[in-house]
Amino acid sequence: MADVSEKIEKKKNCIFCQIAAKEKESTIVYEDNNVIVFPDIRPAAKHHYLVIPKLHLGNPKSLCGKDIGLVEHLITIGKQVLQDKNADKEDSRFGFHWPPFNSVQHLHLHVISPVSEMGFIARHVYKPGSWWFVTASWLLDFLRKQTDLQKDESRDAVNETKQKGSSSL
Repeated sequence: MADVSEKIEKKKNCIFCQIAAKEKESTIVYEDNNVIVFPDIRPAAKHHYLVIPKLHLGNPKSLCGKDIGLVEHLITIGKQVLQDKNADKEDSRFGFHWPPFNSVQHLHLHVISPVSEMGFIARHVYKPGSWWFVTASWLLDFLRKQTDLQKDESRDAVNETKQKGSSSL
């Protein structure tokens, strides 16, 4: 994954870009050259963090196969933060709100623990498999399938070109 510390592209009105650029105050729980982690302002559980890339990326639906490494990095950092905070990693949820059900158009991974202590409304807002919330593992599978389909389409196009080329000889 490329280091974005030298060049952080941001959107002027994006609150998460402002937090990443330290223009808006937030409690930073973790930071490296590519991501920053801070608590959710409306926590669903004792430990509820947002892991965001410093580089502005829209939402999970805008990602493609080349972003798999980034999503994996967000997950790794989320797990590390839970461990550092002595949170229960086994009773946790990692996921993304799926458009149009996301309120901030900047990619952000929700890291929530303990899930067993989430209230009634939070259980529905962060419900895996719903139209509005997908788990991090679901997103990775989705991106891998997209990549596989693109490879298949590319192979088909090459084979079609080869067939056309050999039939004209």
